Order: sequence, then C-alpha cells, then structure tokens
Amino acid sequence: QVQLVESGGGLVQAGGSLRLSCAASGSINRINAIGWYRQAPGKQRELVAVISSSDSTSYADSVKGRFTISRDSAKNTMYLQMNSLKPEDTAVYYCNADIRPVYAFRSQNYWGPGTQVTVSS
Repeated sequence: QVQLVESGGGLVQAGGSLRLSCAASGSINRINAIGWYRQAPGKQRELVAVISSSDSTSYADSVKGRFTISRDSAKNTMYLQMNSLKPEDTAVYYCNADIRPVYAFRSQNYWGPGTQVTVSS
C-alpha cells in the first residue's frame, strides 16, 4: 500500500514563509511527476506547482517567484517552499504523485489527505 502524507501547514502572517513536506511510504518502485494543489473554501481545487521525474518545474501564475517545488528522491519526499505568503494563499494544500508500486505494472495516482495553510493579514 502506498500512502502520501503532508505536513508543515499552519498559521502564518502575511509576508511569512512555510515549508510543506509530502512523504511517500509503502512499496514504491518509482515516483514520477509530483504536484501540489490547493483548495480554498468555496473554490475548486487548483494546481499550484508540478515537478516532473526529470526535475522540470511549472507553477501557477499566482505563485511564480514565491513558491518553489522540489523533491528528495532518496527520501521519497517532496517539498513546497512558500515565501511572501498572502492571505489569498489560504487553503488546504494537497500533494499528488504518480507512483509505480512494486506490485503493479503501471503507475497509479495518489493523493495525500491535505494540510491547512492559513495566512493572516
């Protein structure tokens, strides 16, 4: 069984920083693309940042220059460094990964349960 668990969320003042982590555990053969999503109350879930298996990255326009996605393949852990946070960044943040388990022939898509980020003005 493969699981993703996020951590690092919390309450921060505008202009502050947080670093989210997403740890993958279980019988993992390979982790391919990884993404961070967020969902604010009353809004649809949106893609914040993505990193491919070759470490190419892409960001939503709203976070470019402020957020950085990265991965530590040796630890099966992914990160989202968030700087210059704004109240509009308040949301539940989810990690999503395309993972091939050791017991499967194909990759499968997994979601973490989410972590709350609240930015006060």
